[in-house]
Amino acid sequence: MHRVVVLALEGVYPFEMTIPVRIFGTAAGQQGEPLYEVLTCSLDGRPVITSADFAITVQYDSEALHSADTVVIPPFTCGPDEEREWLPDPLAEALGRIRPDARIMSICTASYVLAAAGLLDGRPATTHWNEAPRFKRAFPKVKVDADVLFVDDGRVLTAAGVAAGVDLCLHLVRRDHGSEIANRVARMCVVPPWREGGQAQYIERPMPEPSQSPTSRTRIWALERLHEPLSLSDMAAHAGMSVRTLTRHFHNEVAMTPGQWLAQQRLDHARRLLETTDLTVDAIAARAGLGTGASLRQHLAAAIGVSPTAYRHTFRARQTPP
Repeated sequence: MHRVVVLALEGVYPFEMTIPVRIFGTAAGQQGEPLYEVLTCSLDGRPVITSADFAITVQYDSEALHSADTVVIPPFTCGPDEEREWLPDPLAEALGRIRPDARIMSICTASYVLAAAGLLDGRPATTHWNEAPRFKRAFPKVKVDADVLFVDDGRVLTAAGVAAGVDLCLHLVRRDHGSEIANRVARMCVVPPWREGGQAQYIERPMPEPSQSPTSRTRIWALERLHEPLSLSDMAAHAGMSVRTLTRHFHNEVAMTPGQWLAQQRLDHARRLLETTDLTVDAIAARAGLGTGASLRQHLAAAIGVSPTAYRHTFRARQTPP
């Protein structure tokens, strides 16, 4: 039987820690036989303080890692800023007990542990989108993709924030035993067997607060006219500067060109309308200045990998009928 060992570190998040138990523990063969054995260990076998107001008691210490076919490291509360502190000696010694042929996966910010151990050097990986910039600075050798829900790079796997751990565990069940069993696990756990798009659809990209910067008035002016065709010349004329100067100021203030900024604001406005209104896709595209529904579909698919209908289905609060 395939053995999965979950390594609970101090400050572990309880929800993420129990994802492997729930997903792998639910997987069963045609005769109902369990397909995985799931164990939970701590570094020393002692109880672990969680991120919540309780501790957990485990039955195993890190020696259990040596018998693991798959090792899962859940995230834990705010790690230190220094790369070397993500891998204290006891943890480094524990990771050294993992067999070379075993799979190892991280959920959310536990990717810092794998990166600090050098396991992600030169590999594609992901982490929570909010941590991606800091992660890239700390580990420049890692090929970070902050848009996807998980990355399967063979032996080493990484999942984005929280529920992406469910996606990755289901993916492994599917990889090990096929879609039929993975779909059965998903139904039993009342979760989708596969989520459309990636974590890009969950990323918040707030507009910088209006200030006394040279382009702030023009940005506010443009936001009030997203439904209108706006050219770079129009924006430059409103700002009272040349196109070249406007572009330079945009780069300094919002780290993008005026055209890129305007396209992002149009798409963000369309996403808000999908979340909060019953307008048709064509009507939303017109109000956001994106032209046709086909254009909105193309822009949304390119940006976050889902259709307007799928996005609305995910984020629109459903009204309870009387």
